[in-house]
Amino acid sequence: MTTSPIERAADSFAAELARHRTGRGLSKKQLAALMGFDPSYVSHVEGRRHRPTEDFARRAEAVLAASGAIWQRFREYDRLRHARSGAGQREVPGQWLPPGTGLVVEREIATLRHADDGYHCVIRRELYNAGTEPVTRYLVRVAVDRYPNDPGRSNRHHREHPLTFTELQLRAYRDDGGEREPMHWRAKHDRDAFKEIWLLFENADGRFPLYLGDRVTIEYAYQVGQEKWGPWFQRAVRLPTRHLAVRLDLPVGLDPQVWGVETSLSSEEGPLRTPIHRHDEGGRALFDWATDDLPLNARYRLQWRFRSRPPEPEPDGPAGARASDRMRGIDILQRGDDRLRQPARPFDLAREERAAPQLGLGWAAAVVRPADRSAEPVVLLNPRVVDAAPDTDEQYEGCLSFFDHRGLVPRPLRIDVEHAQWDGSRIITSFEYAVARLVAHEIDHLEGRLYVDRMAPGVPLVPVEEYREAGHPWRY
Repeated sequence: MTTSPIERAADSFAAELARHRTGRGLSKKQLAALMGFDPSYVSHVEGRRHRPTEDFARRAEAVLAASGAIWQRFREYDRLRHARSGAGQREVPGQWLPPGTGLVVEREIATLRHADDGYHCVIRRELYNAGTEPVTRYLVRVAVDRYPNDPGRSNRHHREHPLTFTELQLRAYRDDGGEREPMHWRAKHDRDAFKEIWLLFENADGRFPLYLGDRVTIEYAYQVGQEKWGPWFQRAVRLPTRHLAVRLDLPVGLDPQVWGVETSLSSEEGPLRTPIHRHDEGGRALFDWATDDLPLNARYRLQWRFRSRPPEPEPDGPAGARASDRMRGIDILQRGDDRLRQPARPFDLAREERAAPQLGLGWAAAVVRPADRSAEPVVLLNPRVVDAAPDTDEQYEGCLSFFDHRGLVPRPLRIDVEHAQWDGSRIITSFEYAVARLVAHEIDHLEGRLYVDRMAPGVPLVPVEEYREAGHPWRY
């Protein structure tokens, strides 16, 4: 059933409230007591029986210390509510988030420039302290991914060619009313393809904290060689952010093509909602994109390819062979093959033998071998899921078609499957826990769906080597 935008906004508020409440380990009654509300009120709001009020949203934001997420969901709902009633939304200048929110990004401008020696990135952020304490440091992240469509290959590449602080040549500045002050920095995390860095509101001449109610602009810049930077540039919203603008500055001679995708906690990956604009200037292709009122934890990724540059060859020969290459060599279809997305056709039991889409044969048949090797294999002909339990869990799954990786996938704890017997009659069989997960995985294949389609937005695949080192056995 189609819902209105205001109903969806109210649902988003309730979901955000529930997420932060459960994250704090509070019951609805406990949260209501801390907020000074009737014990049943939180339950009514989360159950969509009561619509949120401004007072409720402010108290929930303060009690749950949600970094502005709850308040932002209320603003989205309140804006639609006022638009429907014809009354203009009330805006309080300079106070678009409630006190106690913490640090706010009022405006970010990010520029990535491709040059002969690699990529040069400049990030400029206008900050506002809506918290209760002085801000003395600011966390920034630098991540590289040479082959974003091949995590295993990318991880191997960065292990052999790690990103270093020396090559980054990180510079940071504070700009307060035209006065430009260098900022010292300190490393927090140092990984092969990932760096976390504290920018400090201090330098050799002294400290300059950002006090409550004050604003300041900071800027930091770094560079990365072409051999380590993949064709993507991502901005992740980790603080309440009012405006984001991104520019890609690429050589016209490489004939760049640029597109973008976005994800959030409430939506799967999809195209950017606002267009990317291009104009050429002095042999450079400039791609500009911007958006306002960004949801927390959203990710915006601009991607490109250079059409005048031939694609890099895949590794070949024994030295470069990966597990997925070996699977491909024995005719197991691998990630990226369009045939994995083709739904299987019904199996004619009178004429055809069994087969599976992963073998390149599109018949609707699957064989599932339970973890208990003493149990008989499950043979499913023309199966379809007709019911599923509301209770789910998340476990890591592998696949012959994603042989180099594992992914964290939510699945129902029970499914009911209608399938054919050898004589053509149909029955319904219930599967639970581990077997239900295995059966659901294989039925997805028959419908042209892969397990990565079931993963939550933003959750990365894990290289099989890291999966084995960490040890993630199924818990049933």
